[in-house]
Amino acid sequence: MAFSISPLLANSAIICVLLVLFASHRDAAAATGYNCYKSIINFGDSLADTGNFIRMSNPENKGATPPYGETFFHRPTGRFSDGRLIIDFIARSLGLPFLRPYLSAENGEEESNFEEGVNFAVAGATALHISFFQERGIVNDMTNTSLGTQLDWFQKSFCNSIHSADCKEKLQSSLVIMGEIGGNDYNYAFFQGFPREEISSFVPKVISTISSAITKLIEFGARSVVVPGNLPIGCIPAYLSHFINSNQSDYDSSTGCINWLNEFSMSHNEQLERELSRLRELHPNTTIIYADYYNAAMELYSSPTKYGFKNTLSACCGAGGPYNYDADAECGLESRVCDEPSSFVSWDGIHSTEAAYEVIAQGLLHGPYTSPHVNGLCILEGSRFQISDH
Repeated sequence: MAFSISPLLANSAIICVLLVLFASHRDAAAATGYNCYKSIINFGDSLADTGNFIRMSNPENKGATPPYGETFFHRPTGRFSDGRLIIDFIARSLGLPFLRPYLSAENGEEESNFEEGVNFAVAGATALHISFFQERGIVNDMTNTSLGTQLDWFQKSFCNSIHSADCKEKLQSSLVIMGEIGGNDYNYAFFQGFPREEISSFVPKVISTISSAITKLIEFGARSVVVPGNLPIGCIPAYLSHFINSNQSDYDSSTGCINWLNEFSMSHNEQLERELSRLRELHPNTTIIYADYYNAAMELYSSPTKYGFKNTLSACCGAGGPYNYDADAECGLESRVCDEPSSFVSWDGIHSTEAAYEVIAQGLLHGPYTSPHVNGLCILEGSRFQISDH
């Protein structure tokens, strides 16, 4: 395959303003000397989990069984997709390897060495502590892991003391990605029939929890933090199936998404952006980047053919129904897989396909969907559709 080499003019004040050459793998990037970050430290839920959940749950759970992973890895890896996730594309674009799940070392599978990155994300995780939901009768039957749990893991494995000079040095040379986290705080409640008004009252608490986690990481030494927003949940097959109705005014006529659910996502994101602006004022020496997952994803629904998608609202892997999603027959159980996952936005009705995640990642890395823009993060230019990790 021929590779195009082009300069990237990076004029933001994010971390390092460099001209970088495209490379197809980590070794080539290291040879150029353009690796601005030595590692990525990632937190979150199933949108970013690269294998923690399957190491702490029933091994027959989805993510650990076919057809998950079939497109790229050709086997289940614990990623809730047919292939790579947004975090995978970000890592490779920065010249870094795929992130190892934290629990791979805890389970004795590998040496406890996270020099090039570590992933604390767990599928099903919430921002708020499990007790918040238990007090309200909301059931999380996947995991009791919260963002607080992940921060505890971080301190245990990466930074034992907030006064550690070694810790600060590690964090200053790392890119910290805070999520996506918070989506499950709403998902469980919505799918269990709690009123929209009550769930809306969770949003400030979720934002405050995320903000506190960012502040703690900055105190430990973090200098570059990416904070993703929520996706447009009104376009997700699981939500479309759960809230299906005949009232056409509930739906966006151009995309088929449910308007009020997307408005909920936008409200979360607006409150998150305001809080990040406050944190920037408090911590002027830290670059805090908002990753606009919402609008990056909406590109897929508003202009699907531009990106090669033929089906935006149905799951590739499912058991039938209007959106090919059945909560009682999820992907990997009594389900069928579409012939071309790359033509679908949704993989299993909740999570996206590798193809969709790549478009979102490229919108963040090379497009307009970060604030401030990330074009100073020493990205390997030309990475779209060209990096091969087989």
